[in-house]
Amino acid sequence: MKLLVFGAGVIGSYLSHILCKNNDVTLLARGERKQELEQNGLVIRHHLQRRTTTDKPVITDNISGKYDAAFVVMPYDNIRIVTGQIAELDTQLVICVGNNPEAKKMQNEILSNSHNKKEVLFGFQATAGKRENGILICERAGIGGMDIGALHSLPSDNAKNILEEIFKETGYRLNYQYNMQAYLYCHLAAILPIAYLSYICDGNLRKSTSKQRAMIQKASAEGYNMLLSLGYPILPAGDDKYFRPGIKGSLMKFLYFVMAKTVMGDLVACEHCRNSVSEMELLDIGFQKLIDNSNNFSMPVWNELKNHMPAWKELHTKYNN
Repeated sequence: MKLLVFGAGVIGSYLSHILCKNNDVTLLARGERKQELEQNGLVIRHHLQRRTTTDKPVITDNISGKYDAAFVVMPYDNIRIVTGQIAELDTQLVICVGNNPEAKKMQNEILSNSHNKKEVLFGFQATAGKRENGILICERAGIGGMDIGALHSLPSDNAKNILEEIFKETGYRLNYQYNMQAYLYCHLAAILPIAYLSYICDGNLRKSTSKQRAMIQKASAEGYNMLLSLGYPILPAGDDKYFRPGIKGSLMKFLYFVMAKTVMGDLVACEHCRNSVSEMELLDIGFQKLIDNSNNFSMPVWNELKNHMPAWKELHTKYNN
């Protein structure tokens, strides 16, 4: 199939690597990143797998062309300002991949400005890493996969057929979700406390204490409970158990320890926090709107973590210079 990947960061690049196995892939990139890709191809160092791959998608800096599907893979602070370009894409299936506290607003903007009929889905791919000397260092577990769905329903049968054809024989898992609006909110409840602690620790979770890491778990539990009070389901189903006492809670405690003490945690969490202050601030603002709508739901640990974090203005000065 003829596919467009709009965005050549870590997540978009790994997705392109998977898609290149069976499809005609065009990767949209601009500036220095475009030059790197044109000169060297799509080079990814798979950190845990200890191997390097090179793919040769078509590289472009414009949105012209007709596609069977388009994956828009950009940080939230960037994707929110290109909805007009997304609307112009000549495709009937658009998948917006990544954090998004205002998915409904984005969907409405895309559909209201589009000149052709589109189905808009939202997805999340658990991939992290960084760019270093023109090579992407990618942190992932196994082949990976994507949680994907419409805002308040499963994808249409037509969209499912297209997606199954796109990813056939890749080993990449598609996990269909019936309410991506709730899913994206739940993900914010899980990641924002990690971001707060990362900033408290000067972008280095190795400085964190066991008490602080326990606070992350408690804060996320408060975030999930706040979403339940607003009527949102927990998605993926059962994920809130990772933030409660029990086997899954103990596993999460161990994962926080690994994240704090190894290079994996730096690639998964701190690197993104240091390089994406604008996105993290906007995600924080989006989640705060939900808290404000919850009749001041009690979130003492969440608030304690957030209040100990440097001000956003200070973080912009520190990490953007």
